[in-house]
Amino acid sequence: MDATKTMVRAPLMQLAGLHKSYPLGQHRIHALRGVDLDIHAGEILALTGPSGSGKSSLLHIAGLIDEDYRGHLHWQGRPLDGLGMRALTQLRRDALGFIFQGFNLVPVMSVADNVDFPLLLQGLSKAERAARVASMLADVGLEQHAAKRPDALSGGQRQRVAIARALVKQPRLIIADEPTASLDSHTATQVLQLLRERAKAQGAAVLMATHDARALLFCDRVLQLEDGRLQDAGLAATLLNPAHSEAAA
Repeated sequence: MDATKTMVRAPLMQLAGLHKSYPLGQHRIHALRGVDLDIHAGEILALTGPSGSGKSSLLHIAGLIDEDYRGHLHWQGRPLDGLGMRALTQLRRDALGFIFQGFNLVPVMSVADNVDFPLLLQGLSKAERAARVASMLADVGLEQHAAKRPDALSGGQRQRVAIARALVKQPRLIIADEPTASLDSHTATQVLQLLRERAKAQGAAVLMATHDARALLFCDRVLQLEDGRLQDAGLAATLLNPAHSEAAA
């Protein structure tokens, strides 16, 4: 038997035993309680749970934004514990992309310049940056809006700019925080379809916090976070299958 067929695929990122707490008045709030999570290349994960369940805390840690936690992170098998600020910043800059609920576009910059900004930080040549930006704007259907500023676009168009900005540097992992919360149902479906198509095309993993039930249709796996504890609810396709629901009942 071919040994490669029996090998377990190594995670892109591993989060092990994560604990996160913070003071609130005279009390201490426990946002995460021993969270374990493996994120594999190319999979799209939905992170669900009520407000205050710890979703944002988990996204910030996975996105290498918050370092104030207990537990361990591994990136492609390499421990990140004790890695210096410069190395973490470089990893976040080169390998991670971010999509926010409020778009977080720079209002005084054009669509093209917003998408170009991560490439500028990476130090790529002007010619390569221009080629990547043009290709990505075409992928998200915004090539005719390249010179416009964000305030001239609809909400759905602005979120497509945000997706283009996150994907243009070809990240390995995309952190998405409620990417459809500000959109109507039709636009939200379009944005989710676009995010899935482009992420799959690049082989990028997506960790997406969402309250939107429609988002589950575009995810591979569903995670449930409540009171700081994470459960893997299983494959999205299985959970959304009516036969599964009847069997569970």
